[in-house]
Amino acid sequence: MSHFLFSHYSKKSKPTSKAGFEQLLKIFLELINITGGDVAEALAWLNNLDRKYGLTDDRYGIGDFIEDLKKKGYIKEEQRQGKLIITPKSERTIRQQALEEIFGKLKRGKAGNHRTAHDGSNSGEILPELRPYEFGDDLQQLAMTESLRNAYVHHGIDDFLLTQEDLEVREQEQQVQTSTVLMIDVSHSMILYGEDRITPAKKVAMALAELIMRKYPKDTLDIIAFGNDAWQISIKDLPYLQVGPFHTNTVAGLELAMDLLRRRKTPNKQIFMITDGKPTCIKEGIRYYKNSFGLDRKILNKTLNLAKQCRRLGIPITTFMIATDPYLQEFVRKFTQVNGGRAYYSSLQGLGDYLFEDYQRNRRRYMRGGRR
Repeated sequence: MSHFLFSHYSKKSKPTSKAGFEQLLKIFLELINITGGDVAEALAWLNNLDRKYGLTDDRYGIGDFIEDLKKKGYIKEEQRQGKLIITPKSERTIRQQALEEIFGKLKRGKAGNHRTAHDGSNSGEILPELRPYEFGDDLQQLAMTESLRNAYVHHGIDDFLLTQEDLEVREQEQQVQTSTVLMIDVSHSMILYGEDRITPAKKVAMALAELIMRKYPKDTLDIIAFGNDAWQISIKDLPYLQVGPFHTNTVAGLELAMDLLRRRKTPNKQIFMITDGKPTCIKEGIRYYKNSFGLDRKILNKTLNLAKQCRRLGIPITTFMIATDPYLQEFVRKFTQVNGGRAYYSSLQGLGDYLFEDYQRNRRRYMRGGRR
């Protein structure tokens, strides 16, 4: 993740009103993400930063910026309570900003859908590679120019003859749809020890959501937050997601993820899980069974059983463990082995790159027994 570096401005680098607004907007939206969508708290932080680092001058102050936020439709006053709230425009801009920050390299990439190792049908992407025609090939794949050239070379120009041996077809790549469930750990440990882990996790989720909507509109993305329980959230709710005084009920998250994927009719399904700890909680009826002091056998076995069920259903789980504790990594290795999925022991900085890399991978091969 990139961070903002604040420093004093020299007189030569004082921003104009327009430049001042754009720069302050980026900082404001970053603060909105950190504060869980609390406009008042974000503006208070922005005022403190202004006092400390001199972000504004007499020509354009924080008051002017707040008025511009209202005029440009980024914030509005909530009528019932009279407090300032962000608008859908801000939510969309936060996702776009996350996409630029995390997946900006996609601008140089090739647009398209997920590729598989199998030849495509009429719905596939035409490739430049050629091969000899085989019985059953779609005639629409014929490379006419190359086939006619072969006929002239093989049989001459005077007595034109086109045979099957002259025909060449263009390879075609199948394009598939993928259904993804992204699980985000919102247990209390995601903000412990002076490290904010939930904000980068939210950013990655927003970047992935924006990426899918832009580049893979036929794919689906469902997002789950899990603590003591698990619940589904919408993409527009991501900036407001916050950590609670929760344990880590990985079982509830996986059960909900499997239920969501069961309803999807796409052939390729996967689960991404962003977490920083071991499972510490399950629900037994209306009672929560909790143990934060180690890998509890009862909790661990239920978690591994669900990983095994996902494997049988051809649903790989990619775990992004944003912690370095060897004890936790041992759990992730076991979980990944049972599921046949993947695991990344990622720093917060590398989280987006790893997730994008895995999202782009070939999904089709997982449908045959869940093995890589």
